[in-house]
Amino acid sequence: MFQAEELLSIRINELKKELIQIAKGTGLNSPSTLSCSQELDKLIVLKMRCLREEMKYEMSRT
Repeated sequence: MFQAEELLSIRINELKKELIQIAKGTGLNSPSTLSCSQELDKLIVLKMRCLREEMKYEMSRT
């Protein structure tokens, strides 16, 4: 599980950088920028779900 979360974090950071570059080149409202932003949002939500489940697991062990 840890490896998947780490890979997810890496991909989120890559997409953040990509989003900045796309937005600089095409503008904030361009379809490319919005598409990248939506993909990033999905990954962030997934990461937050993973963290929430991890916290639930840790709390159940105490």
